[in-house]
Amino acid sequence: MPNGYWGQILRVDLSNSQVSIDKHDEKFYRTYFGGRGIVAHYLLREVPPECDPLGPDNILVFAASVLTGTAIPGTGRNSAGAKSPLTGSYGEAEAGGDWGVKLRWAGYDGLVITGQSEKPVYLWITNDRVEIRDASHLWGLEAYETQQAVRKETGDERASVAVIGPGAERLVRYACIAQDMHDFLGRSGLGAVMGSKRLKAIVVNGKTRPEVANKEAVLNTARWMRDNYETPLGTMQEMGTARGVAGLNAAGGLPTRNFLEGSFEGYETLTGRHMTDTILVGRESCYACPVHCKRVVEVTDEGLEVSRNYGGPEYETISGFGSGCGISDIKVVAKANDMCDRNTLDTISASLMVSGAMEAAERGLLPAELLEGLDLRFGSTAGLLGLLEQIVNRTGLGDILADGPAGVAETLGDEVAAYFLHVKGQPLPLHEPRWKTGMGIGFAISPTGADHMHNIHDPVYANEESPAFGAARNMGIVDAVDTSTLGPAKARMFVYMMLNKSVVNNLALCAFMPYSLDMMVEEVKAVTGWNVSNWELLKATERSLAMARAFNAKAGFTAKDDILPERFFQPLEGGALKGQTLDRKEFFRTRDLSYDMLGWDRKSAGPKRWKLYELGLDWVAEDLEKAGCLAE
Repeated sequence: MPNGYWGQILRVDLSNSQVSIDKHDEKFYRTYFGGRGIVAHYLLREVPPECDPLGPDNILVFAASVLTGTAIPGTGRNSAGAKSPLTGSYGEAEAGGDWGVKLRWAGYDGLVITGQSEKPVYLWITNDRVEIRDASHLWGLEAYETQQAVRKETGDERASVAVIGPGAERLVRYACIAQDMHDFLGRSGLGAVMGSKRLKAIVVNGKTRPEVANKEAVLNTARWMRDNYETPLGTMQEMGTARGVAGLNAAGGLPTRNFLEGSFEGYETLTGRHMTDTILVGRESCYACPVHCKRVVEVTDEGLEVSRNYGGPEYETISGFGSGCGISDIKVVAKANDMCDRNTLDTISASLMVSGAMEAAERGLLPAELLEGLDLRFGSTAGLLGLLEQIVNRTGLGDILADGPAGVAETLGDEVAAYFLHVKGQPLPLHEPRWKTGMGIGFAISPTGADHMHNIHDPVYANEESPAFGAARNMGIVDAVDTSTLGPAKARMFVYMMLNKSVVNNLALCAFMPYSLDMMVEEVKAVTGWNVSNWELLKATERSLAMARAFNAKAGFTAKDDILPERFFQPLEGGALKGQTLDRKEFFRTRDLSYDMLGWDRKSAGPKRWKLYELGLDWVAEDLEKAGCLAE
């Protein structure tokens, strides 16, 4: 029996109610390792670039990695992907928890969903069964209700459940997928893809752990993490990702009122400390992780009731619905998060759609009939929650916003759409590109549209004395690069450290784990027995990224789509960085240098022939050549 993988990826064809298994050998896993690599492989091979993302020709791929389900902390994550209904481009998201682990323990390294069911169904997957069950009676239920119902029906209260809520059923294009209620495949609209396939839930519970080559080495990593996580992760356990709110506000990098400003006068009541002291009632953790960074909150105030069943808001949600909408009440933010989680909507996208609508309304650009019953001003609690309710139910203005920035442009015109900040149709995460310029480059060139999870945080690499700078030094970078500069040094820093950080997406590891690249190499060796190297992991990561960009090239995306919203070429209107802006010429120069360093064409933004050959992706080069979009 091989170590680290089963060699099996489960396939379920919903159109024909058929189940089969794809067999893969060691070469496949050593080429991709898992996560994004497996997702990109399947999407590029099987999804027609012209297909409707909400039609039967799209596929939905879930992928674990060679590390998933071992005793190594941080290996509870899994990736998922499809052609995005939000952007029309390559779509991908990651989530933690237990779901990917239980899928692996059932004997599968991944799951590919094809076709489209005529009626609502759910999947029940264990070591000895794969069943497609009727879910007509579950359609319309919120996420938690569905989870509890399918656990009761399967007779397994410990089963892990990936599920969609009513927002995904109604095909809100930024709907997400909940995994056991506290973890979400948030970005790219994958919940809408699941909804279009009428797949309500995927219930898994395997019992067989994958074999590892060196059990003692694996356990040593687990012990090291148990004994050493507190120093590198600091207050993560106590305050979660919201611990960064105060620091970002002081630096002028806390997105405020739809990115008009960088500091928020009400930030103190949005901090991790305030949440911990007021509404926090517990902490949860992903599989095999000692950190317990996930928030569990509860609010009992009339009209703002928030259930502990859905965990609690993370930084992105707090900034998006909080400072981004001019809201300083953490209970209101928790309520907005609760509404999104029940209905499985991406909180980043939903919050940017609301803040964009608030700004457009304040500027008098929205038709009066669409504002009836809505108080869409920055700071309006009623406006925020009322508009979210409309989005969930696809009524009024919410029906337009449910289709994302592209839907706004199509229905209300480009002048209005300019206030709904996005890249390729995906709303921006809550990080300020006029401050974190490398992250801004990453937003622009990400194959999924704006994303922060395969990106860099520039302040980490601005101080050579910082312990975190060691990661850059290990990549051969010895000079710090200022957070807000652009140019050749920033392009190099971005490319090297983006690839370094993105290794976790192929290994399905938590990005917060304090593992160096060297440690990740040792983890893979311990699990698989392969004599892997830093170079091999980085090349696998670069390979998966090139495949995602190749998918976009076939779908018609070019360098013209790799652009930030006009807002970021205008000065910040307030905060510690008031007046700061991006230099347009320097931004594009740095972006193009990043293309060059990655082996991508400056016009098509697709990988060049030589780069594909260098990565061993000859079949991708042939595919792009046949499609007429291969860059020399």
